[in-house]
Amino acid sequence: MDLSELLQLIKQASKEQVEASKPVAVMVGKVVSVSPLEIQLDQKLKLDEEFLILTKAVVDFSVEMTVDHMTEIHTHSHQYTDDSTTRTTQSHTHNHAYTGRKPFVMHNKLNVGDHVLLLRVQGGQKYVVLDVVGGGTL
Repeated sequence: MDLSELLQLIKQASKEQVEASKPVAVMVGKVVSVSPLEIQLDQKLKLDEEFLILTKAVVDFSVEMTVDHMTEIHTHSHQYTDDSTTRTTQSHTHNHAYTGRKPFVMHNKLNVGDHVLLLRVQGGQKYVVLDVVGGGTL
């Protein structure tokens, strides 16, 4: 190995060390595919699921919530059959109690075209997808 090659190796090792020690960086990317998930950071860099850490803010998930309220007031009647004759009840206005622990689905899944806020983890190998920017567009 000559001096030129040794110098080149030292430069490369130094560059890799600087890259590996990069602190967290905030970036904006654009979702270009959802299945499989791909986020474009710039013209050259496209990240797939292997490099992404998703938060609850960008995925669908279920949650249980405690509710204690009444349904909206509704007026309606019912049809029924009596002696082969179809009849209709009088209109009735009512509401119902809606209480207890109830499951809800939060629909936060990313969509193609969404602009997302990412954090590059130190070293640059993983990116945390924090949230969709605004309404998904810049």
